[in-house]
Amino acid sequence: MNTTDYLINGILVLLVVRQIRARRLDMTSLVLPVVLVGGAAAYYLRSVPTAGNDLTLELTLAGSGALLGVLCGLATRLWRGEDGVYSKAGVIAAVLWVLGMATRMGFAFASDHGAAGRIADFSRTHQITSSQAWVAAFVLMALAEVVTRLVVIRYRAHRLGSTANPAAAVAA
Repeated sequence: MNTTDYLINGILVLLVVRQIRARRLDMTSLVLPVVLVGGAAAYYLRSVPTAGNDLTLELTLAGSGALLGVLCGLATRLWRGEDGVYSKAGVIAAVLWVLGMATRMGFAFASDHGAAGRIADFSRTHQITSSQAWVAAFVLMALAEVVTRLVVIRYRAHRLGSTANPAAAVAA
């Protein structure tokens, strides 16, 4: 990992800090995580290999990211305030987010510090055709985590907003 990698990962970890502070759900809270992870994806993702078992690896890690995102979204507290819906990620949501980041950073660190041979052996054994398949899988994992977390939170916020005052909804 180089300085840019650490910087990108640091920025993504700072999203956790932003999420654990109570804040109103607004357009920034929707767009910023997608833009940051999208920027990281644009930096790392050159292709999505599909030969051998590459697609299986990519779908597995994307599915893992989606699961983490759903769990993060469910572990985020939402409440209705006077001027909208507010959210605050709890300890579980923060731990799950950091777990996803640590998995990706740990793999990259390990591959640069002695585990490259084992990763290559694993890749050959399981017909993963290139290092780009690993890159794509981890980037798709991050994207899936962010997008599914946002979808779950937005869905929950919508339901909270629509059920907060049923009489007002009927009158409208």
